[in-house]
Amino acid sequence: MLRWALAFFVIALVAALFGFAGIAVAAAGIAKIIFFIFLVLFLVSLVGHLLRRV
Repeated sequence: MLRWALAFFVIALVAALFGFAGIAVAAAGIAKIIFFIFLVLFLVSLVGHLLRRV
């Protein structure tokens, strides 16, 4: 999932470089959403793993 976020971030950078502002904003928004989903799932997994050890 982190790779998808990075891919959309790169797409946003390339689109911004070529002047496609709408596509850049959309790709950056998607990258941000995917990154936050990744972060939440990572933290849930980490807490679940720590609780399973105790």
